Amino acid sequence: MIVKTRVTELLGIEHPILMGGMAWAGTPTLAAAVSEAGGLGIIGSGAMKPDDLRKAISELRQKTNKPFGVNIILVSPWVDDLVKACIEEKVPVVTFGAGNPTKYIRELKENGAKVIPVVASDSLAKMVERAGADAVIAEGMESGGHIGEVTTFVLVNKVSRSVNIPVIAAGGIADGRGMAAAFALGAEAIQMGTRFVASVESDVHPVYKEKIVKASIRDTVVTGAKLGHPARVLRTPFSRKIQEMEFENPMQAEEMLVGSLRRAVVEGDLERGSFMVGQSAGLIDEIKPVKQIIEDILKEFKETVEKLGGYIKW
Repeated sequence: MIVKTRVTELLGIEHPILMGGMAWAGTPTLAAAVSEAGGLGIIGSGAMKPDDLRKAISELRQKTNKPFGVNIILVSPWVDDLVKACIEEKVPVVTFGAGNPTKYIRELKENGAKVIPVVASDSLAKMVERAGADAVIAEGMESGGHIGEVTTFVLVNKVSRSVNIPVIAAGGIADGRGMAAAFALGAEAIQMGTRFVASVESDVHPVYKEKIVKASIRDTVVTGAKLGHPARVLRTPFSRKIQEMEFENPMQAEEMLVGSLRRAVVEGDLERGSFMVGQSAGLIDEIKPVKQIIEDILKEFKETVEKLGGYIKW
């Protein structure tokens, strides 16, 4: 099934499905699998230094010759050098998170990259559009990892009415029905993180995948809200401890969080790891190959749209 939108044309991909740019979990192996399946695989550079990113790009290119992207977190201490690496490595698509990337957009575009910022408000969406962004990813608070304050349902609806560039919906989407809902709200593609973490090709620790499959829609909590950087994670003894320490000893909470994502992704450490996942974990009950995930989503998307057409009587 082929779904053509402005996003597929902009990025040169077969299906309007992007992989979230996840630190530690967004490896070259997983990103290549998504790109090979017709979506857009994205390397998560959040925990990388510039040389690490260059190696990851090289590794991905050995696995696929299809379009891919790199996600850059604006709070990274190496953000300037990561942008430079993307330019020098001729990365075709760059997505940004955790801030306002307007200062980097022009240079990236002048060097041939498509620039797609993640936004959590309509005001930021309009700002990056004026700066020359090619599209925006409207990511609601249902998503895993660092989040904003607005739900996907409301955010995508508002952002798609506020800008003329294509909107990609993210946050709480893991199946074809979610994709259909996003398109109904004005999106022209979806981005998924948690669904791809729970895939055969994902490099995360088996414990991480198992926790996603067993999770319900109520098994995530938000940590870091009192510290100024809220993040959605799985409910574990560690996440409960962080929530307590945010009130009792914020500095200790900050110290406990350092390295906690790596411990979850790489080591599967239930005692000291932050398992960043979205509420969509409650919709996932099986580990599947990336290609099958995308095919199943497109099939359900088609069935959902057709069913809706049957409901409507004018």
